[in-house]
Amino acid sequence: MIVAFSVAPSGTGRADGSVSDAVAAAVRVVRESGLPHRTSSMFTEVEGEWDEVMDVVKRATEAVLPFGSRVSLVLKVDIRPGFTGELDAKLARLEAELERDA
Repeated sequence: MIVAFSVAPSGTGRADGSVSDAVAAAVRVVRESGLPHRTSSMFTEVEGEWDEVMDVVKRATEAVLPFGSRVSLVLKVDIRPGFTGELDAKLARLEAELERDA
């Protein structure tokens, strides 16, 4: 399965509204997990089995808790039993299709 998630604190008290320090704490948890992952400007994607991925999301969320008075968590999940390596394979199939159409 692939989970795309975004986690950020609110109520940080920071005048500039930046949450990069909190997001860095969450991404650090993802990177240390050893699971395949990718981070973009809006989401972090993690691939693995249900229990291991959800554990990473939980720990990443917990890493953000100290940065504000509350935390927002957004999840999008692609559950496709029997498939692995889809973090890259989905993009490869998309690119192949685009090249075919060109």
